[in-house]
Amino acid sequence: MNSAAAGDRADSTDRSDTGKSHTAEEGAHKAYYSRVSHHAHVTNESRGVNHAEAADEQDDSYKRNEEDRPEVEGILEIADGGFGFLRFNNFLTSEKDIYVSQIQIRRFGLRTGDKIRCISRHPNQGERFGALLYVKEVNGEPPITARRRPHFDRLTPIFPNKKIVLEDSSIKLATRAMDLVAPIGKGQRGLIVAQPKAGKTVLLKQIASSIESKYPDIEMIVLLVDERPEEVTDMKRALTRSEVIYSTFDELPAHHVKVAEMVIQRAKRLAEEGKDVVILLDSITRLARAYNMETPSSGRTLSGGLDPGALHAPKKFFGAARNLEEGGSITILATALVDTGSRMDDVIYEEFKGTGNMELHLDRQLSERRIFPAIDFAKSGTRKEELLLDDNEYLVMNMMRREMASGNPGEVTERMLDNLSHTRCNKDFVDVMLKELNF
Repeated sequence: MNSAAAGDRADSTDRSDTGKSHTAEEGAHKAYYSRVSHHAHVTNESRGVNHAEAADEQDDSYKRNEEDRPEVEGILEIADGGFGFLRFNNFLTSEKDIYVSQIQIRRFGLRTGDKIRCISRHPNQGERFGALLYVKEVNGEPPITARRRPHFDRLTPIFPNKKIVLEDSSIKLATRAMDLVAPIGKGQRGLIVAQPKAGKTVLLKQIASSIESKYPDIEMIVLLVDERPEEVTDMKRALTRSEVIYSTFDELPAHHVKVAEMVIQRAKRLAEEGKDVVILLDSITRLARAYNMETPSSGRTLSGGLDPGALHAPKKFFGAARNLEEGGSITILATALVDTGSRMDDVIYEEFKGTGNMELHLDRQLSERRIFPAIDFAKSGTRKEELLLDDNEYLVMNMMRREMASGNPGEVTERMLDNLSHTRCNKDFVDVMLKELNF
């Protein structure tokens, strides 16, 4: 038993990022439930009962009063004090939250972002929240396995080498063009750079729809920050399987920040389990603005009123995208706003410009000329694209880029889009282009 307690203490030092501060009332719950949990823990030890036996004993007790002890499933957020809460609605605080004691978190090695299925009890008189009694599953697995999983930061990042093919049976030229011009791999860290009214929201919806229909094994989260409420509704109705997490423009910046941090922690927990995750973020510009409002001033200010210290957290969010050698990946495609009339937005884009390994540029001038998709082929591209394209695709794209560099990029773009619209699939398009290029 002493070695198990020592393991618990060691595990507690390895806990992942904790949540934000809670109310005094939540703190009172922590003190109360810690005393109860500690008493149960000490009682078990004095009786010589190990944790597995204690869990079985809990199992017998909750079965006697099942109607008063509902089964729930939520996402864990761990607070600074070591205790936590299961969140349900949009990962945010609500009256339905379930308190999780520090001892339970340490016993199973739980981390912020874990999806917990458990038996709970209703709040007693004078309590605000219900409490977790018995952990049944952690991220869909038996709770004992949670202690043995690796830590995200200790896994090995490598270049994306497994392509996410967006082309599907529907006639969507934008996703077909992306597969060639700026291919996406599992673990990609991509920016979709767009001016206002260039079609970024429509493109995000098409990307989400393609991934949802073609890759049922990929866990997809659409994160909308500082967005219009009607856009949130539209995105929810367009998708069937994906999780849409949002914070609308009428919420406080702290609300935007908390939602984003819960999303990235959830993605890390899934990647630790060897799963592939895709996060579509709209937009990283607005997320950086929210952090700029919430971060304490460093005493320095960049052009446009941006505090340099405010960029660390959104860069950490974006930097979590990676392909993991041990298995699993996090792919983040984030929109970045430019030419909005705000100097701050331009500075944010410049700061993120070198951090991604894929960029897709949308051009409002093409959109105004009714040329769709309004993709700037000359500026768009993916690092190490040879790992994602086959030999013929790579050859065609190299030849097209040379033509764009030496001639009129707009003319080459129109020619490519014309050939895309007159071919059934990208394979046919590549064959047509090889003939035109005399290959």
